[in-house]
Amino acid sequence: MEPSRDLRRARRNLVVLLLAQAVMGAQMSMIFIVGGLTGQMLSPNPCIATLPLSMIVLGSAISARPLAGFMQRHGRRAGFTLACGCGGLGAGLAATGMILGNFWLFLASGLLTGVYQAGQGFYRFAATDCAPPEFQSRAISLVLAGGLVAAFTGPFLVRLTAEMTAIPFLATYAAIIGLNLLGPLIFSFLDIPRATAGAAGQMQGRTLGQLIRVPQIAVAMVCGMVSYALMNLVMTSTPLAVVGCGFHTADAANIVALHVVAMFGPSFFTGHLIARFGAQRIVMLGLVILASAGAIALSGVELGNFYLALVLLGLGWNFGFIGSTAMLTRAYRAEERERVQGLNDAVVFAGVFVASLSSGGLMNCLGGTPQAGWNAVNLAMLPFLVLAGAALLWLMLRPVERAR
Repeated sequence: MEPSRDLRRARRNLVVLLLAQAVMGAQMSMIFIVGGLTGQMLSPNPCIATLPLSMIVLGSAISARPLAGFMQRHGRRAGFTLACGCGGLGAGLAATGMILGNFWLFLASGLLTGVYQAGQGFYRFAATDCAPPEFQSRAISLVLAGGLVAAFTGPFLVRLTAEMTAIPFLATYAAIIGLNLLGPLIFSFLDIPRATAGAAGQMQGRTLGQLIRVPQIAVAMVCGMVSYALMNLVMTSTPLAVVGCGFHTADAANIVALHVVAMFGPSFFTGHLIARFGAQRIVMLGLVILASAGAIALSGVELGNFYLALVLLGLGWNFGFIGSTAMLTRAYRAEERERVQGLNDAVVFAGVFVASLSSGGLMNCLGGTPQAGWNAVNLAMLPFLVLAGAALLWLMLRPVERAR
C-alpha cells in the first residue's frame, strides 16, 4: 500500500531534521567538552567555572517560548535558520572573549548559543508536525538518533582543534561557526506548512493555566525537566572531574563521546519500546537508570567508573526525555501545539539552568577535592529522581486524560 501524503512528507522532514541533528548538533557536545575548561581558564573564581555553560541553558529557557511563537508566525524553517544564526554569533562572541581574555564576554556568548540550543530542542517536535499519530513516537526517537553522528564528530573536532592555536580551544569555536553556516542550506529542504492565518492570529484551545493542570502535561514536563537537568548536572562536571582526578582532556572527550552515543544510539529503538510498553513505563525505566548512573559514579573515580556512569546517564536521559516528549505530544490539541511546546521547553531549560548553575559550585567549591565535589554532584540527583518518580507513579495510578 502506498504511503499517505502526510507520511511521505513526515519521512522527508525526518531526514532533514536527522541531518540537522547530526551536523549542527555536534556543536553542543563540543561546547560541553571545552566550555567548562575554558571557563576555568578565564574565570576569576573556580566556583563559577561552569557559569558559561549555565548561561547557554538560561538563553534556552528565555528564548524557548518566543522562538516557538516566531515559528508559529513564520514557520519552522525560518525559526531553525534564526537559531543557527544565533549559534554562529554566540561562537564568534566566545572566540572574541577568549582572545581578549575577557570572562564576562565569554559568559555573554552563552545567551546567544542558548537560542541555538532552544531551536535544536524543537527538532523533535517538528518531526511530528506532519506525521500520522502512529508514526510520531518513532519520528521523535529517530530525529534524536541523529545525535549519534554528532557523538563522534563533536569530540573528534575537539581533539582536532583543541591545540591548533596558541589560545586553547579557539579553533574549536571557529569550527562551531562553520557548522552553523551549514544550517540554512540543510533547512531549505524542510517541508512543514506554516500555521494558517486564523491559527496564528487567534488564541485557540485551552489557556496555559488550564493546560498545566492537565495531569499528563504536568507530569511529562516534570519528568522531562528532571531527566534533562540531571543529565546536564553530571555531564557539565564530568570534564572537570576527569581532569581533576588526574586524567587527560582526551580522556574527558572520549568519555563524553561515549556518553553522547548512549544518549542518542538507543533512539533507533526507543520509539518501538514506547509503542509496545507505553511512554510512562519507559520514562520510569529511564529514571531508574539515571539513579544507577549516580550509584556507579559514587562508587569510585577510576576511568571505568566514569565511562560506565556516563553511559548509564546517557541511556537514562534517552528513555526519560523521549518518553516524556511522547507523553506530552499525546496530551494537547493541534491548535495548542506551539503554546505547549514553548512552555514545556521553557520549563525544561529553566530546570537545566538551575542544575548547570549548581554543577560548578558543587564540583569546585564543596568538599575541597575533585572526588568530594564529584560525589556532591551525584548525590544531588537523589531528591529530584524521587520527585519525578513519585509524580509519574501518581499518574500511572489514575486514568490517563487524552486531549485528542
